[in-house]
Amino acid sequence: MLTGPLLGVLLHAIGGFAAGSFYAPLRKVDRWAWESFWLVMGIAAWLIAPWAVAWITTPDLIPVLQSAPLSVIAWCVCYGMFWGVGNLTFGLSVRYLGMALGYAAALGFCMLFGTLMPPIFEGQFGEILRSRSGAVILLGITFCLIGIGICGWAGMRKEAECSELESEETVSEFSISKGFLLAAVAGILSACFAFGLSAGKPIAELSIEAGTEPLYSNNAVLVVILVGGLTSNLLWCLALNRRNGTFGDYAGKGGQPLFRNYALSSMAGLVWYGQFFFYGMGTTKMGEQYEFSSWSIHMAFIIVFSNLWGIVFDEWRGTSRKTKATVWVGLLTLIGSTIVIGYGNYLSD
Repeated sequence: MLTGPLLGVLLHAIGGFAAGSFYAPLRKVDRWAWESFWLVMGIAAWLIAPWAVAWITTPDLIPVLQSAPLSVIAWCVCYGMFWGVGNLTFGLSVRYLGMALGYAAALGFCMLFGTLMPPIFEGQFGEILRSRSGAVILLGITFCLIGIGICGWAGMRKEAECSELESEETVSEFSISKGFLLAAVAGILSACFAFGLSAGKPIAELSIEAGTEPLYSNNAVLVVILVGGLTSNLLWCLALNRRNGTFGDYAGKGGQPLFRNYALSSMAGLVWYGQFFFYGMGTTKMGEQYEFSSWSIHMAFIIVFSNLWGIVFDEWRGTSRKTKATVWVGLLTLIGSTIVIGYGNYLSD
C-alpha cells in the first residue's frame, strides 16, 4: 500500500486529472455565453462542493472558522480573490488557445511562481538548496519547466502549421496573441492559491485539533480561499452578463437546452473542485519541509491530462508528425518530473 510522498504523488495525479478534465463538459454547453456557464460552474465548484465536503470531513466546522485569527481569514480571502482573477483569465486563455496549449502556457507561469515563491517568502529556500533531497526536488521542478516549454513549443508549431480555418475548426475563437497574454496573467495570479494554502495553515491546525483527520485538514482552508475566488468571478461574470445582455441564458430565453446546460456546467464545477480536494490531501503526504513541491507536481499532471484531452478532441489536427511527437516528448518529460520530485520527497523522510 502506498504511503508518504508516493501516496501524495498519486493523490496529486487524481487531482491533476480532475483539473485537466473539468473544461471538457463546458465544450458541450449549447448557446450559452461564456460568462453564463462559467458562473454556474463556479457556484458548484467554489460554493456548493467545498462547503459540503468540509461539513462532512471537519467536525465543528463553524467553530473552527470562528476561532481562526481574523488576519488569517483575511489573507486567505485576499489570496482567493487574486486567484479568482487568475482563474477568470485562465478560462479565457483556454477559450482562445484550446485545452492543450492554453493549459500549458498558463500553468507554466503558475507552476513557477506557485512552487518557488512560498519557500522564498518563508526564508527556507537556502536550506532547501543545501540538502540532497531539496536539490533533487529542484531538479524535478526544472524538468517540469522544460516539459512545459516543450508543450508550449508544440503549440507554437501548431499555430505555424495549421491554416486559420483548421485552427477555427478545432478551437472556434483561436487567437495566439490574446491567448498568451491572458495565459501569462492567469499563471501569475493563479499561483496565489498556493499562497492561500500556506497562509491558511493555522486553520488546518485548528481543524486537526477539533478532530479532523490530517488528510482532510485543508478542506476547511479551501472553504475560505474559495469565498474570495467566488467573489471575484461572480462580480466579473455578472458584469459581462449585463454588458452582453446575456442574463436571459439562465432562464433559457434563447431556446437553449436549459437542464442540459445547467447539468454540464455543474458537472464541470464538481470535477473542478476535485482537483483541490485531492491536492489538499496530497500536500499532507509530501512532508512539511518540501510541501512546496506539491504545486509543481499538481501543475505537471494537469498539463499531462489536458494535453491528452486535447488529443481526444483532435486539437492537433493538421499538424505534422514532428509536432505531434513533440507533444508526447513534453508529456513524458512532465511525467518524469513528477517521479523525480516524488523521489526527492522520499529522500527527506
